[in-house]
Amino acid sequence: MRGEVSEDDVRLWHVTVTVAGAPMEPLIVRGALQRLNEQRPFLSSLRFGADRAEISYWDEGETLLDAASLGLRLWNEYRESANLPAWEVVGLEVVEQEVRTSREQYDAWVDLQVVPQPF
Repeated sequence: MRGEVSEDDVRLWHVTVTVAGAPMEPLIVRGALQRLNEQRPFLSSLRFGADRAEISYWDEGETLLDAASLGLRLWNEYRESANLPAWEVVGLEVVEQEVRTSREQYDAWVDLQVVPQPF
């Protein structure tokens, strides 16, 4: 039927949202992220510093746009209830499950040294 999404159309996406803003006491940031984790369970990782935070999680969606849209809204939707810092989204990465999984294979490869070259 038209407009219906089958189970086969839904894909798994790994989403990483990076937010940043004015520096805050790291313990305050940590507490806010703990509240976010309680309100939105199943986050896969939380990293933070005094002036930024990174949130990673898995999401289901038909398209990358579906997962990216939620990722862009996540911080603002929980800002008041989790008492999150008034920071803005400065980065968003959304990759399909196969891409994320294939990256793990690259960890075993020898790192190539990247050297900056002048123009």
